[in-house]
Amino acid sequence: MSVTEMFSYIQGFLSADQDIREDIRKVVQVLEQTAREILTVLQSVHQPSGFKEIPNKCAKARELFCTVRTHIADLKTKFPVEQYYRFHEHWRFVLQRLAFLAAFVVYLETETLVTREEVAEILDIQVVREKGFHLDVEDYLAGVLIMASELSRLAVNSVTAGDYTRPLRISNFINELDSGFRLLNLKNDPLRKRYDGLKYDVKKIEEVVYDLSIRGLAKESEAGGDK
Repeated sequence: MSVTEMFSYIQGFLSADQDIREDIRKVVQVLEQTAREILTVLQSVHQPSGFKEIPNKCAKARELFCTVRTHIADLKTKFPVEQYYRFHEHWRFVLQRLAFLAAFVVYLETETLVTREEVAEILDIQVVREKGFHLDVEDYLAGVLIMASELSRLAVNSVTAGDYTRPLRISNFINELDSGFRLLNLKNDPLRKRYDGLKYDVKKIEEVVYDLSIRGLAKESEAGGDK
């Protein structure tokens, strides 16, 4: 093979690679748009009247996840299955956002932490790497940490809406989440930075609970709940 032939071959490889990346980018853009639509639906729970609408908003979000699954199915066809991590950077951010949205929906419905398996089921992807397009554990954890920030905001807005028990439940949940993350030896720099943000979320929620306590609202809420 001559030098010219060799570089012609390389150019062909680079062109094919660029075509794959362009196809991936197009699908990811549509995924990002659907993720924004889901977020818009869920953001309304922060409004004073939004708490009553939580079941309806979660149902609407789950409907939109059907669209997400269709787009992900399309994305799976755009690259060789064994080259997941070669192109992972293209959909890493949107997959983390979708993991966050799935986690937020499950929390609003049950006030529990979504598992990685549950997120994968919602998105119709795999958990095990060898089975193909999957939810990387670090993407799952990033989504959970984004949810923690959203819950700190929800705690504040709960007080504005007159719901004084929700911040207490959120506080307990976030503290358990923080304890769980403390067990991990995080070596992924972006993930570790996100975890640093969890410390501020914990502090923010503690301040909300403390404010409720000194105003006597937390005790009144607990007494009302006992009745």
